[in-house]
Amino acid sequence: MTVLIVDDHPSFRASARELLEAEGYEIVGEAENGAAALQAAKELQPDLVLLDVQLPDMDGFQVAEQLRQLADAPAVVLTSSRDSADYGSCIQVCGASGFVPKADLSGAAIAALLIA
Repeated sequence: MTVLIVDDHPSFRASARELLEAEGYEIVGEAENGAAALQAAKELQPDLVLLDVQLPDMDGFQVAEQLRQLADAPAVVLTSSRDSADYGSCIQVCGASGFVPKADLSGAAIAALLIA
């Protein structure tokens, strides 16, 4: 499965890349904000976008909604250092496959959301 990692913190992108590659995911790109994420998703056509909720230019919910409009829309898994309860129904409404807290990120956690 190909993955685009979107987060404004280079250290999180690096650790997520390392963790997911070790679990067999192919990281095809990284982006630091919503605009770069949308451009990268169009160019790279990943199977999955791991998307931080809090980005500098727009929030992850807005990015997820725009990703859903793409012809070959990727699955989207949102992530944040905050708890999913902080976001209410926004996770479901934006069309994401689900949410994984950054502290709990793993290939298994992502796979469980994509199978469900």
